[in-house]
Amino acid sequence: MKHLKAHTFFAHGEKERIREAVEAAEGKASGEIATMVVDQSDRYHEAEVLGGILVSGLLSLIIAVGFHQVTIWTFVPIVCVLYIPARLMFIRFPRLKYPFVNKARMMHAVRERAVRAFYEKGLYKTRDENGILIFISILERKVWILGDRGVDRKIPHSTWQTHAREISAGIREGHACDALCSVIEKCGRVLAEHFPRKEDDTNELPDEIIC
Repeated sequence: MKHLKAHTFFAHGEKERIREAVEAAEGKASGEIATMVVDQSDRYHEAEVLGGILVSGLLSLIIAVGFHQVTIWTFVPIVCVLYIPARLMFIRFPRLKYPFVNKARMMHAVRERAVRAFYEKGLYKTRDENGILIFISILERKVWILGDRGVDRKIPHSTWQTHAREISAGIREGHACDALCSVIEKCGRVLAEHFPRKEDDTNELPDEIIC
């Protein structure tokens, strides 16, 4: 899958479908649903360093062998020269970092970034503390669904984990919009069960994707 930016991950028509799905889901509940897409959840500096070292080291070895100068006095200086451009390559093409970061590290980064976004964007300010955030991190191809305190008191986190896995699978299979809209509809049903719509209900969170 090619690397996309958050603002282009979904096409214009898909963004409208997602907005309509959120609007329809919230029409049956007082709970609020926000969706957010980011390029990546972490810079993964360690992957840049390790990748830069390995690539520069491999290229240096090839050059040294090619010139029949396989000595530490030749190899090390070439590594030093090539390290910066090699590392810049990983910065320029973030997908290259993927093999150098384990899954647990990625999931932790996505979870932490989702929690930070929940508070940075003020998604915790709903009247009944019943907002949820569907957080998509493109580089990692991972999803985290986070509920506010009112939601967590009534709905087990395992429910959101199941839905997050469904979106992640949709992203890997190339139909992210369909998977997201399906999960939004399911989240709306869950919220409606525990937070039925009130007569004075107002739309407290944006229906559009947050980037």
